[in-house]
Amino acid sequence: MQRRKFLLDTTLGGFFILSGLSSCVSNEDKAVATKSIQSSSGGVSPFELEEITVAELQKSMESGEYTAKSITQMYLDRIAEVDQSGPELNSVIEVNPDALSIAETLDKERSEGKVRGPLHGIPILVKDNVDTGDKMQTTAGTLVLEGSIAPDDAFIIKQLREAGAVLLGKTNLSEWANFRSSRSSSGWSGRGRQTRNPYILDRNPCGSSAGSGVAVSANLCAIAIGTETNGSIVCPSSTNGVVGIKPTVGAWSRSGIIPISHTQDTAGPMGRTVTDAATLLGALTGVDSEDAVTSKSEGKVYKDYTQFLDANGLQGKKIGVLRSSMGFHEKVDKIMEEAFEAMKSQGAEIIDPVEIETSREYGRAGYQVLLYEFKDGVNKYLKGLGENAPVKSLKEVIAFNKANADRSMPYFQQEILEAAEEKGDLESKEYKDALEKVLKFSREEGIDAALAKYGIDAIIAPTGGPAWPIDVINGDHFGGGSSSLAARAGYPNITVPAGFINGLPVGISIFSGAYREPELIGMAYAFEQATKVRKAPKFIPTLKME
Repeated sequence: MQRRKFLLDTTLGGFFILSGLSSCVSNEDKAVATKSIQSSSGGVSPFELEEITVAELQKSMESGEYTAKSITQMYLDRIAEVDQSGPELNSVIEVNPDALSIAETLDKERSEGKVRGPLHGIPILVKDNVDTGDKMQTTAGTLVLEGSIAPDDAFIIKQLREAGAVLLGKTNLSEWANFRSSRSSSGWSGRGRQTRNPYILDRNPCGSSAGSGVAVSANLCAIAIGTETNGSIVCPSSTNGVVGIKPTVGAWSRSGIIPISHTQDTAGPMGRTVTDAATLLGALTGVDSEDAVTSKSEGKVYKDYTQFLDANGLQGKKIGVLRSSMGFHEKVDKIMEEAFEAMKSQGAEIIDPVEIETSREYGRAGYQVLLYEFKDGVNKYLKGLGENAPVKSLKEVIAFNKANADRSMPYFQQEILEAAEEKGDLESKEYKDALEKVLKFSREEGIDAALAKYGIDAIIAPTGGPAWPIDVINGDHFGGGSSSLAARAGYPNITVPAGFINGLPVGISIFSGAYREPELIGMAYAFEQATKVRKAPKFIPTLKME
């Protein structure tokens, strides 16, 4: 599928950013991996915390084996070895200069008998389109916002700190959350340049939450936060072999996050296990007065989603196969068929196929909604930065890129930004008509109708295909995927590792109606426990040709 068509039909959006680790940012030319094949270890030394879970970290701190400070230091060392040098994954844009002092404070609290919860002392990386009111920048990966310090924490960052997490740093992403050009390379940003896939280094990590997906997979942190408009959590999770949860829009607040679409945007957890992702999901739910949509979540979300982890979570479930999302790669199809059989073996009834024909009704309308909402949201965000903001409007962003084209646009342009700038305000008839069409055909006549028609609990589909070669000249080479349905509707979607193709991970998506995260988590956990597909990457430079 061509990148331009993908944007128009299924618009991959999300969030991203980089920060001041200029010494660790690899040159664009290094985005293409070396031609030689290294050993399976990729020249990276063994890591003491490899594949360790949040619960295991908690036990180690309870026993005194580790402290929050020692764990944080180990992850910082890992970032220096693997991300800034060695394989040079380029997934972390900036480390938090206060990370060790935060960890030390949390260790003191623990010694005094105060443990805030399951995230106490756990190092977490955050996508750099999420505001942190500290010494780190928030730039969405753009050079125009380089040096921008947010006036306050985003709502979810305040919750993260209150939960006792260690804010380890920020992750790179596709610039403007992949909403800049139809010929972009996912994981590339002006500030951070190209993020690389840890399984095979010259392969793309997908985006826009590229850095978060890569960092979790490469064991640079315990868990991470990504953001999604359409595919930007689930695609990099799938491509990097981790679990990603895109929550129902409104389950997590979006205030303090550089936006694309207030209809579709949400942040969400990315982890190596369903348990870890569920742990983070519950910690950050809640009503935020600055994000009106969160008021709809009251009474529908939980502070603890681990209660829904059930090894028998597939027993008695009726699950529909979205077969129209398959057929783009025979090996992906094979992995999916094996996944369906695994689900059957765990007691699920597979309804094959199910169809959602209305998904064809809103492709261009969905893109128009994003253009209008992006312009409105970015202008409001920039204005909220105050007098010291580097720029105060989308128009000024476009002008900056033109004036600094050699640095800002060395490979691809900004035609999506320019198309958004040409749009009117949200009172436009074109916008209102497009939004009504998208919501109607994605919700009540889309996913909701399919769940009712087939009597199913959830829908399954391939999240995407194996990672394609990094190509900053021609852009991404997407094969296929299924993120658009749940994204347009604002409904939850979970991706879990399902298999490998020539060493590259492929995930399966499970999605359903609004606020049905508990059921999805139960099903995802049962599938994960039955299959145990996840394995750590080995940082192989390039795919060996037979």
